[in-house]
Amino acid sequence: MDIAAISTLLSQQKVAQQESVSIMKMAMNTAERNNANLINIMDSAKSLETSVSPNLGTSIDVRV
Repeated sequence: MDIAAISTLLSQQKVAQQESVSIMKMAMNTAERNNANLINIMDSAKSLETSVSPNLGTSIDVRV
C-alpha cells in the first residue's frame, strides 16, 4: 500500500468513528429526555391519584 491509500483509509475510519460517537450521543440525549418525561408523567399521575381520592391508600388497618 502506498502512503496516500493508507492516509485515505485512516481518514475514512476516523470519520466513521466520529459519526458513530455522534449517533451514540444523540441516542443518549434522547434516552435522557424520555426518562425525564416519564418521571414527570409519573409525578403528575401520583398527584392526580391523590386528588381524586385523597383518603384511599393513606392508611392500613392492622390487627395483632
